Amino acid sequence: MRRERSTPRPDWREKIESQGLVFGSPARYGGGGQRPYWDESVHYVFDMDEVLSIEADVELLHSMCLEAVDNIVLTERYRDFGIPEWTWPKIAESWKRADPHVYGRFDLRYDGSGPARLLEYNADTPTSLLEAAIVQWYWKTDVYPDDDQWNSIHEKLVERWAEVADKLPSNELHFTWSQSDPSGEDHITTAYLQETAAEAGMDTIGLAIEEIGWDPVLLRFVDLREAPMNTVMKLYPWEWIVDEEFGKRVAESQPKTLWVEPLWKMLLSNKAILAVLWEMYPGHPNLLPAFLDQPGLLTEYVRKPRLGREGANIQIVAPGYETQTSGVYGQEGYVYQAFDPLPDFDGYRPALGAWIVGDHAAGLGIRETAGLVTDDGAAFVPHRIPQA
Repeated sequence: MRRERSTPRPDWREKIESQGLVFGSPARYGGGGQRPYWDESVHYVFDMDEVLSIEADVELLHSMCLEAVDNIVLTERYRDFGIPEWTWPKIAESWKRADPHVYGRFDLRYDGSGPARLLEYNADTPTSLLEAAIVQWYWKTDVYPDDDQWNSIHEKLVERWAEVADKLPSNELHFTWSQSDPSGEDHITTAYLQETAAEAGMDTIGLAIEEIGWDPVLLRFVDLREAPMNTVMKLYPWEWIVDEEFGKRVAESQPKTLWVEPLWKMLLSNKAILAVLWEMYPGHPNLLPAFLDQPGLLTEYVRKPRLGREGANIQIVAPGYETQTSGVYGQEGYVYQAFDPLPDFDGYRPALGAWIVGDHAAGLGIRETAGLVTDDGAAFVPHRIPQA
């Protein structure tokens, strides 16, 4: 694994916009200046052996996560996740029904010298999907046409929709996002997911979550045409849904209305899962020690809110690395994870976002930042695998 510089394509901005990448606030350079969110002036290079190793790590982590959900449901250990008590039986029902899941993103620490280690799992509403699946693939095709890339995300998404089709109430899918996202990233990501489902032969409809209606007579969700919504692919976090007025209707509507990602993913998108995994698999090489509500024996650690986003409310306690970020998260409690700083490449630190589609590893996206926390100032940079 190494970081290399390359000359950006003269028309790179027009190309990425034509591929849908029209969102994204500027990232930041180490000195604080504005940096393009999509930055193809640098990229990472991997040997195929490294990619195969990370791929195996990701699929193992995924299987461990599914085992953890089964354990949590069996032991009714929901209180550790700080989620409303009324949701607990609904989560159990969703898991026991095997409500279908489509995709997720593992954020990993990796430097090329050992196994990938799990930092967190974006299991419910992962973004940076278009960049990983489409934009960096066309960059590689244009700039390094003879090289390879760990990237079968698009193909696997299409295949996954076809796989779960029989588990859905009908062939019609509604795709929804929130109008409250000012960047437009959620809308574009949802539209891309909608495109993959359409390619798989589904009938798809897109609308904002604020436009979803409720039929009080027939007791069902309806779209703008007042047609029933049988399956809803949402890019809106479960913890927000269950905290809002319509959340109980969403939970009680299942499985008449099926929601994707499923309700049981609430357990995996919550950072309490890091502590549960460490309890179940102590000393595992793909995990970092993690504990609920207190650091245990850790003297150097990262304190993370159970339900946090974009690097907010993170505290690092380690000599010479003390850091604290602001934000609105943390009232539901914290998880303490051993501090293992992201590796330094030319003054920047990459976090590897490894995609899982269905039950299979599907590809890689990299975000890098000059700081220790991968926050909303991180840039997305592509990668390639040279042909031997």
